[in-house]
Amino acid sequence: MALRCELTGKGPIVKNLVSHSNVKTKKWMKPNVHKRRLWSDALNDFVVLRVTTSAIRSVEHVGGLDKFITRQSPELLSKRAQQVRSRIEKARG
Repeated sequence: MALRCELTGKGPIVKNLVSHSNVKTKKWMKPNVHKRRLWSDALNDFVVLRVTTSAIRSVEHVGGLDKFITRQSPELLSKRAQQVRSRIEKARG
């Protein structure tokens, strides 16, 4: 299972669980990643990506996958998302 969001780059983090006696135990926090089909208006087709639930909400808030992915920094996008971004930009003209 992939543990990194392809749109935002969000991945697992390490945190400390602190007990009442102040003993610190390391724990991994994994993002809520799902494999989802997202609609692209420019491509007129679905795109399958692994995204977090927070990224899905952000895509809906911005106004769709096309707007979100073109505004997102290329360094945060995965290779598949960068390919989708270039396909969208070519389709837009």
